[in-house]
Amino acid sequence: MFFKREKPRVLTFSGQMDHLRGQGYSVDAKSNGTLIRKGGFAVLARENAEGQPEFVDTGLAVGDEVAVLTSLGYQMIFMTEGGRKTPALAEHLKGLHNFVEDLREELGLTSLYNQALGTTNEKHLYDRVNLRDTGNAPKPWEKRG
Repeated sequence: MFFKREKPRVLTFSGQMDHLRGQGYSVDAKSNGTLIRKGGFAVLARENAEGQPEFVDTGLAVGDEVAVLTSLGYQMIFMTEGGRKTPALAEHLKGLHNFVEDLREELGLTSLYNQALGTTNEKHLYDRVNLRDTGNAPKPWEKRG
């Protein structure tokens, strides 16, 4: 006897956000994306070209902002766009890692190997070159004004 395989059902971005609401996540539409929160952690997500969620910022929920994990070279902190800073404790890092992994599983997104090992971050503020990230770093032979 032959069995017909069912096609996998692909949810739209709004369908996935409704699914998250049903799973106990708080989902709020903002001007710069969709804020997904649960248990003191938050993700700012946007819809990509395929109609699937793409994580922009992940971190602690601080008011209506997401405090992103940032490395200062000597210490890890969570920092918001508004400049609020919070030291990153071990329980924060473990909780953030679990939150992101659970959210990826709920949305059916792939989890990359290096991200599955632990919490990763892309923001570093420990560079010794003054103004390097702004693109206006003075050259060593130029006078600083």
